[in-house]
Formats: sequence, structure tokens, C-alpha cells
Amino acid sequence: MSSKENAAVFQLFEKLECRYALRVLWALRDGHPQTFRLLQDSVGGITPNTLNTRIKELREAGFLDHGSDGYVVTPVGQDLLKRVSDVQAFANRWAAARVKK
Repeated sequence: MSSKENAAVFQLFEKLECRYALRVLWALRDGHPQTFRLLQDSVGGITPNTLNTRIKELREAGFLDHGSDGYVVTPVGQDLLKRVSDVQAFANRWAAARVKK
């Protein structure tokens, strides 16, 4: 992989590594808009200040938008979530294997 390709991956990881960033996107993965309060409840354990910060960052990155009914994932965000959806199956297998040990 070229350094230019690595830079793009590192930029994406930097956005997603922020605390709760993936949780915010994951909470919106079904495509239904959520108000700020509902999103806060869906994410769980996130303070209003942190949620505001993550929403701002995710909107600037083009992953999230705010419509008349609340926050939604953009088409770019949906594309990302499609690619991350394999994590669910992996997480289930990983957790089951850890329980067996």
C-alpha cells in the first residue's frame, strides 16, 4: 500500500477512533432518524457535550446529517456502515470463543 493510501486509511481511523464515534454511527445504522435525546439514549453513557462534539465531527466528515426528523447517516456513512457490518458477525464469533476458554 502506498503512503498516500495509508494516509487515507489513517485519516479515516482517526475519525472513527474518537470515543463513541462508531457507536453514534452504529446507533443510526437502521436508517431511521433520531433526535438528540434518542441518539444519546441509543448510544448509552455518552454525555451531551461529547455527543455534540461527535455529531459535529461526523457531520464535518460527511458521515452524518441532520434532517427535519433528526440525525441520519448520509449515503457515505451508509457505505461505511455496510463495510463495518461484518464486525457484528466477527464480534459474535470472538465473544463465543472467549466464553469457551
